[in-house]
Amino acid sequence: MKLFGKSNPDDTDPAQTAKETGEANQRAEMLLACVNALFVFLREYTLDITEIDSERFKTQLAALQEKFRVEEKTKTIAAQFDHHKSGILDHIQRQKTYIGERESEFREIIDLMTAAMTGMDNENRDFYSSIRSQGERFEEITLLDDIKRIKNELVREVENMRAMVRKKEGQDQKTLDALSSQVDNLKKELDAARHSANTDGLTGVNNRKALDEYLRSLVERNSISRQPFSLLMMDLDDFKQLNDTYGHTVGDRMLLAFAEKCRSSVRSGDFLARYGGEEFTLILPGASLRNAKKKAKHLCKTIAGARYAADDSPKADIVSITVSIGVCAYRKDDTVKTLVERADRCLYKAKEAGKNRVVAEN
Repeated sequence: MKLFGKSNPDDTDPAQTAKETGEANQRAEMLLACVNALFVFLREYTLDITEIDSERFKTQLAALQEKFRVEEKTKTIAAQFDHHKSGILDHIQRQKTYIGERESEFREIIDLMTAAMTGMDNENRDFYSSIRSQGERFEEITLLDDIKRIKNELVREVENMRAMVRKKEGQDQKTLDALSSQVDNLKKELDAARHSANTDGLTGVNNRKALDEYLRSLVERNSISRQPFSLLMMDLDDFKQLNDTYGHTVGDRMLLAFAEKCRSSVRSGDFLARYGGEEFTLILPGASLRNAKKKAKHLCKTIAGARYAADDSPKADIVSITVSIGVCAYRKDDTVKTLVERADRCLYKAKEAGKNRVVAEN
């Protein structure tokens, strides 16, 4: 029955209402999934460029993404996006400008190499012209009647030809060596800068910056396509006591030894990083919680069984260390924060239970 042209609430079909509500919720979930995917794509598109403050932009994106995840009111979400969209567009423009400038620099390098190759080509033309002239000279010699003169002329021209070839070979080698040296220097500078930005200066493993970026990327990719992985949080037991007893030099040597032991025990695709101080993190892509726990126990046993000399003297004290490890596996809807917090809780339980052991989440 209708009252004043409107449907009577009592006439509403509950099943139809439930169906429409369910469809609306599905559309909302799909929309949020698409927005989340766009955030991931935008962050992946953003290059690690210090000059345009890419790190700060990525941090702002992560904060905005978190607001989208926890905020329920549509108007609030729209206001947040409207507030940040100009900043997003500005960063995209800065990155395009930066890439354009670097493109100009690369063009200069290409022009330099092109000029060098052109120089070689000109030298080649001069060389081949000399060869043709030499051939004409040989033809003239064949027209001579005096055998002795022919012989002498041939010997002289052959020697001239050999000298030309040696000179050309020397010029080509010098040009190639110069180009090769420039390319090698550029590659070394780029590799050194990339390595320095992502490597811990003491142990040589990945640093906290590289860890944060790698872990963030894994979590974001899992919001689009499931790629399971496990996380190990490792902390050297009683490290402060070791430093107090033997000094920081020995402490640094133990950190380096621990990193080497871990490196020799993991797969090439695993990600080992120094989290801070005496704490390290190991990410195992594709590993289940069960396999990650097994790997952690192996590391725990390996570290505990190693012995090291405190210094290089013949009567140096023998030092050993142990490690406590917390293990967790990625779960659906995990953030970097929730994942690390779970691993930290497991690590804390390992410490509380007596150290030198592994505790994995249930």
